[in-house]
Amino acid sequence: MAGLTNGGPNVDVSLLYDINGLARHAPAAVDRAVALVGSYGIPLALVLLFLWCWHGTRRQDDATAAESFAALVWAPLAAALALLVNVPLRAFVARPRPSVAHSGLDVLAPYSGPGDFSFVSGHAGLAMALGVGLFIADRRLGLIGIGLALAEGLCRVYLGAHYPTDVIGGFALGTAVVLLPAPLAMALLTPVVRAVARSPRAGRLVRAKRCALPRPVDLAQPQAPHESDLAA
Repeated sequence: MAGLTNGGPNVDVSLLYDINGLARHAPAAVDRAVALVGSYGIPLALVLLFLWCWHGTRRQDDATAAESFAALVWAPLAAALALLVNVPLRAFVARPRPSVAHSGLDVLAPYSGPGDFSFVSGHAGLAMALGVGLFIADRRLGLIGIGLALAEGLCRVYLGAHYPTDVIGGFALGTAVVLLPAPLAMALLTPVVRAVARSPRAGRLVRAKRCALPRPVDLAQPQAPHESDLAA
């Protein structure tokens, strides 16, 4: 714990200074942009990805749509669980923020005070949990979500809020909380989603309204004669 708490002349601290050092040479507008992207832009992009994935799953066949929708439900639940697990984990490790242990950092992300610890990064854990959960539902969109989570972690180090290992720990926590309980979560959620899909009204959440196709004409079955035929 001492290494995590106190830091030192190691790769973790060196990367912190290298990445955060970019902020000292960047224009103030770039710093503000990174802060906005990390705090609002990436979370908003993840929400939009979820909406796009939901839009696509509603047009799949019933079985696939139920499983994909269950994964979309599980992802935010797992992300919330990752935040809950992070509360005692931070208190147990009690690693001070980088600016407390090291000087010369350009701190662009405010924190609440001495009790606001650094390990693990809640932003990184939340973003990765959403990205991995999205990957379960749709691999293509999930890869984009995971890429956004990696960008979120880079933003946190750039802003001087976390060490790189804080971010890596957040990635590991978010991934583990999604994947380890996923089989049980999917087994519980999928039947519930299928029941919702059978509902006349709530079923629209899971599957899109399908237009009824015209009934095919059976050419082998004899058809009733028209009046003109009878008159003849």
